Amino acid sequence: MKILYVENHAIFAEQVCRQFLSAHEVKVVASLSAARQTLAAETYDLLIVDYDLDDGKGDELVRAFRVLRPELKIIAASSHEAGNSALLKAGASAVCGKMEFDKIAQVIKELDAQPAGLLGS
Repeated sequence: MKILYVENHAIFAEQVCRQFLSAHEVKVVASLSAARQTLAAETYDLLIVDYDLDDGKGDELVRAFRVLRPELKIIAASSHEAGNSALLKAGASAVCGKMEFDKIAQVIKELDAQPAGLLGS
């Protein structure tokens, strides 16, 4: 699966990719602007989005791409409940909080099994 992971903590993102996402093709970007540029240029199967980013909040990106690409599977990945709630409200398909990344493979598997029409909030 081709994944775009929007996370501004490089060491955390590197560990997540190595430990939990190594079976996938993952590109990590650290900002909303880099994510927008990447998503405009390439197609991804899954978007994993942190809430607190250096140039804004992840829910802005989720809202925008829920409209542009409603079939895109999006996982909220904040370290706090308020961030995950905001990402879900914006249209994220599922949540996998940062303290629970050992469950990311299961969340991806469950999302992959869902028809696109059932995604979103």
